Amino acid sequence: MSSKIYSVELSGLDGHLVEIEVDNRPHGHPIFAIVGLPDTAVQEARERVISAVKNSGYTFPRGRVIANLAPADLKKMGSRYDLAIAIGTVKIYENIPDERISDTIFLGELSLNGEVRAVNGVLASVEFAKKRGFKQVIIPITNACEAALVPDIKIIPVKHLREAVLHLYDELCALPVSPPDKQSTKRNIVDMSSIKGQAQAKRALEIAAAGGHNILLNGAPGAGKTYMAKALVGILPEMTHEEMMEVTKIYSVAGLLPKDQPLITSRPFRPVHHTASAISIVGGGNIPGPGEITLAHRGVLFLDEIAEFPSNVLEVLRQPMEDRCITVSRAKATITYPAQFILIATMNPCPCGYYGVENSSKICNCPAWKIQRYQKKISGPLMDRIDMHLNIQPVEYHDLFITADAESSEKVQLRIQNAADMQYERFKGLGFKKNSEMDNAVLNKLCPLDKKGEELLEQAIDKFNLSARAYFRIIKLARTIADLEGKDVIKNSHVAEALQYRNKNPEI
Repeated sequence: MSSKIYSVELSGLDGHLVEIEVDNRPHGHPIFAIVGLPDTAVQEARERVISAVKNSGYTFPRGRVIANLAPADLKKMGSRYDLAIAIGTVKIYENIPDERISDTIFLGELSLNGEVRAVNGVLASVEFAKKRGFKQVIIPITNACEAALVPDIKIIPVKHLREAVLHLYDELCALPVSPPDKQSTKRNIVDMSSIKGQAQAKRALEIAAAGGHNILLNGAPGAGKTYMAKALVGILPEMTHEEMMEVTKIYSVAGLLPKDQPLITSRPFRPVHHTASAISIVGGGNIPGPGEITLAHRGVLFLDEIAEFPSNVLEVLRQPMEDRCITVSRAKATITYPAQFILIATMNPCPCGYYGVENSSKICNCPAWKIQRYQKKISGPLMDRIDMHLNIQPVEYHDLFITADAESSEKVQLRIQNAADMQYERFKGLGFKKNSEMDNAVLNKLCPLDKKGEELLEQAIDKFNLSARAYFRIIKLARTIADLEGKDVIKNSHVAEALQYRNKNPEI
């Protein structure tokens, strides 16, 4: 006597259908075994399922009970299979109609008394169930709002194993579940109006936010680099529904989705300390999980004091900064995660921090070899992937006491939103959302330069020996500057401004 129940295994953000077959031989040696490449958490489901079934008032099958999780070559992880295995064992003695199970996905962890507890990755699992043609999903009630984000599939939230069985008998009506409101939860970490002076830096932050460009702030201690970096998240354009779903899915799989916020509506801001390992940044583990660059997807990755990071850690950023995704390979799995983020980094010009600082009473005493070694901690290929390089000078004393009203983040964000809307329209149907994401083929079609702009860019390439990557990134940056002015054609002035943000020091 056997039964077949369906659940979902996640590999990164991708789902895989798992068939759970429960077979009983009443006269065999008493044993309850789970096979099909389960990890420790799945193996421990045996005790949870036995107690949950008995404490819910049902009879656990006697004799030999085998639960097979197919396909057998797919690693099964976590406690998400508890509910499905329990339903399979209950069905052996209960007359649950097969047609009520064949179109249903089961997800949920069980407590010993039969309560159904929340699991990670419900949003991605429900999306997969819908694509595979399943009509309903039985999930923990605490995951209901998250699951309701997926339309056109029936969500049945349950608190207890008994409720799940009653639903299958059609003796209990499912509670209606509404998707969560898309109310913005964005809070400005730092308002742009509170930044004194630094007009060029604020302009650069605006351009970076509008086009999704990477930016490096290089300056003396106390110049306000970290403070300005935190202001960037407050001026980013509003997230589209598609972007909200992408980010929510990532945080759900990572187990970081707030209980009171089933839909993430604000762009992530992920500050990373220089003691972080390469694995924590790109993702990893026996079965690779998302790292900081994936958790910063559609948001900001902030590396404060980037020169203090080990070189091997920084070098792992090169590929995802170019490809906008990260493929993590381990012995047991190879998983690709999205990594579309804005990198904002800060650093000092030398170990003491005062090399080349103007109007400062402090003098740099670092020897030339130490300055050069410090600056070369960031490799040339990595620097080439950073679109904007700014030297931040300390704020003049009298600027600290200026009381004139400066532009707020809200006002700056309106201009950025208009530029972002232009980009959404421009790239509709092409798979891009920001100017920084364009490939070279699309760039040649959508980024026309006037004649003077072409001549200026050609002169800059010859004079500063810029790479081909730098050439295309300068055009993308100029495209964003033109968007902020509402211009269709990239003019000479836009190219000139883009060039002034480019790192032109061959020694770094």
